[in-house]
Amino acid sequence: MRLLLSGGGTAGHINPAVAVAKTVRAHEPDSEILFVGTPNGMEQRLVPREGFPIKSVEVMGLRRKLTLENIKVAVNYFTSIRDSGKIIDQFRPDAVVGTGGYVCAPVVKAAFKRKIPTLIHEQNVFPGLAIKMLAKKADVTAISFDETRNMMEAGNMVLTGNPLRPDLFDPIDAAKVRGELELPPGPVALMFGGSLGAERMNDALAQMLRDGPLGFNLVAATGEKHYEGFMESIKNVKLGPNVKIFPYIYNMKEMFAMADLVVSRAGAITVSEINALGKAAVLVPSPYVAHNHQEYNARYLEKNGAAKVLLESELSGQSLRKAIETAVADPAGLEKMRQCSKKIGIADGGETIYKEIKRIIGK
Repeated sequence: MRLLLSGGGTAGHINPAVAVAKTVRAHEPDSEILFVGTPNGMEQRLVPREGFPIKSVEVMGLRRKLTLENIKVAVNYFTSIRDSGKIIDQFRPDAVVGTGGYVCAPVVKAAFKRKIPTLIHEQNVFPGLAIKMLAKKADVTAISFDETRNMMEAGNMVLTGNPLRPDLFDPIDAAKVRGELELPPGPVALMFGGSLGAERMNDALAQMLRDGPLGFNLVAATGEKHYEGFMESIKNVKLGPNVKIFPYIYNMKEMFAMADLVVSRAGAITVSEINALGKAAVLVPSPYVAHNHQEYNARYLEKNGAAKVLLESELSGQSLRKAIETAVADPAGLEKMRQCSKKIGIADGGETIYKEIKRIIGK
């Protein structure tokens, strides 16, 4: 198979594309795979690190307000379709996959012009502008959450879920993980704010620790750039054996395995992993994202009984402690949340997307 993938701007668009590429390679080791991104986007670091080649087209994002700059954006958009077409003509893909971000729009548009089979993938509940624009003409619009069906029109919409890393589902001895952390008996809350950390969540965590001992086990990651400042902010707090603070959690699958409750942001991949593993959660959606899409993700889980939502505007040391204590103090309620989470979880998103790609290229 010759597959061209495009998605960029944030890791949330890039990592799913990489996961799809890896799934294709796992099935067809001789596949030729090429990525297309922007010259200065995060994809220029993430994609080569995973061993895939990448080419670039100059694309500018549309300004949300009426401005003369949008004239330049419009001209650039048509130029980027032309440049994307040149890459497609040189590479001759069997199919083109777009995973969002404004770079995928001209690439998929160029594929439409050449009648090359296309699949686009939306990671969040609320669809992004590029995906909504492309959905009517794409051969497949893959969605990660069932509620997305009500938020856009598409020629052929398929619920696939997000493609997740396969090692997430490796068997883990949760008791062994707890033992290595030397945690005392009792429920475990796992808290993190994403790969870079989240300052407001860290502030609430610090306040919670300053307010007195916790009645549950807590394993938390602050993000590497926040760690020293965070530890300085709690230097007068005597942490018991039930509290473990790390700059970054590298063995996340092990931490997920032993956690009774996950406290996190509500990015698409994070909530998809929570559901696929059947975990209960308290979600603190980031308000600093396009279209407030993290709150849509979080509310979807809450509506389905899989999570409780704590908005950042409501976040404090006291509200964080109350949300965790309320959840872990009710074993029956916690188990119900786990069951609801597992019910809406999709573990084989990458495999389903691979099958859809094979279907549209007729192989």
